[in-house]
Amino acid sequence: MIVIDHKPHRVSVSVFGEFTLADYKEFEEVVNYKVKFEGPVDLYFDLSQMGDLTIDVAWEEIKFSRAHADDFKRVAVVTDSQWVTWSAWLSQTFVNADVEVFDNAEEALAWLDSPA
Repeated sequence: MIVIDHKPHRVSVSVFGEFTLADYKEFEEVVNYKVKFEGPVDLYFDLSQMGDLTIDVAWEEIKFSRAHADDFKRVAVVTDSQWVTWSAWLSQTFVNADVEVFDNAEEALAWLDSPA
């Protein structure tokens, strides 16, 4: 399950339990709308409560990142999973954005709130 919140030039996503393709598609819709009307956005992913993700989500994330290479400014990922950290660094090769991985939400949000 995901919870999506957005404010000007930022999309925030928190994942609880399994991250499914339907969840990812919901995220994509919000990002596409924001980018269309606001230009590049910051992304905040809180994956600290994520239990699992399906392989189709991983594949969709790669496709989406490649299609939106210039649509993100900064991407903050909160996780304690080595797999998610590795995945975040890998996705940085597909986007022209600053990608940082954090241990806690406060640090991630402070980084996004700081001047670019």
